[in-house]
Amino acid sequence: MALPNPLVNEAQAAEAFTKQSAIFDRLYSRDAIVQYKRESVRSHVTRFMEPNSKILELNSGTGEDAVWFAQRGHFVHATDLSQGMQDELRTKIQALGLGGQVSQELCSFTALDALANKGPYDMIFSNFAGLNCTADIKKVLQSFFPLLRPGGLVTLVILPSCCFWELMLAFKGKWKTALRRLVSRGGASARVEGRYFTCWYYNPSKVRKFLGKRYKQILLEGLCTIVPPSYIIGFGENHPRLFKALVKWEKRLKGTWPWRSIGDYYIISFKKMDNN
Repeated sequence: MALPNPLVNEAQAAEAFTKQSAIFDRLYSRDAIVQYKRESVRSHVTRFMEPNSKILELNSGTGEDAVWFAQRGHFVHATDLSQGMQDELRTKIQALGLGGQVSQELCSFTALDALANKGPYDMIFSNFAGLNCTADIKKVLQSFFPLLRPGGLVTLVILPSCCFWELMLAFKGKWKTALRRLVSRGGASARVEGRYFTCWYYNPSKVRKFLGKRYKQILLEGLCTIVPPSYIIGFGENHPRLFKALVKWEKRLKGTWPWRSIGDYYIISFKKMDNN
């Protein structure tokens, strides 16, 4: 299978998320599983952050995380390729008076060498599978090094190539969905607001390989590995007791094998070891 043109795919993804930007927060802000996902990522990343950290955020979207970080005293340079998402974030910055805490730049994470604000940063952060929208994750990861200070952190939330919940769909005869990650080496088609683009699935081993020996992995956790994925809409609201029990078990097991790498996502953090 021939890989799609990366620039065309980026443009298609940007168009899709720009189209969704005006309704993005309304779609996802109240869902119990989405809220659980955000709380899990924030609990993970704040274990290692120093006060008043300078953060480079990739695929920042409408800025939910940028605003959250800024309100806790951090400084965020929020980047995204979608003009619509950047516009939504700008509205939030103005409404909340966060102009001194959050800056913006329309930039692809595959072109960080052209970033106007090159830091150096205390942390590079990418949430909710933004990096799955490129076939060239190696280029992205290897561009981090000059942007990070020595001892700086990298925290990424990525879709792996095996998802426990999707595999279970085979028992319902939904083989295409159950196996889509395992068979999508050339990328899988994604659809947002009627716009199509391609995404890829990356296991933690590939992220470690591309970052290389200049980084030390400090934490790996599964996300929505026992708790169901958020595309099972209304699960938390319709089954509150079961949802609470699944959250409890996931919190207990998310850092253990095999749960840490077979969720809908995984959260992985690294520390930059030196400046050589």
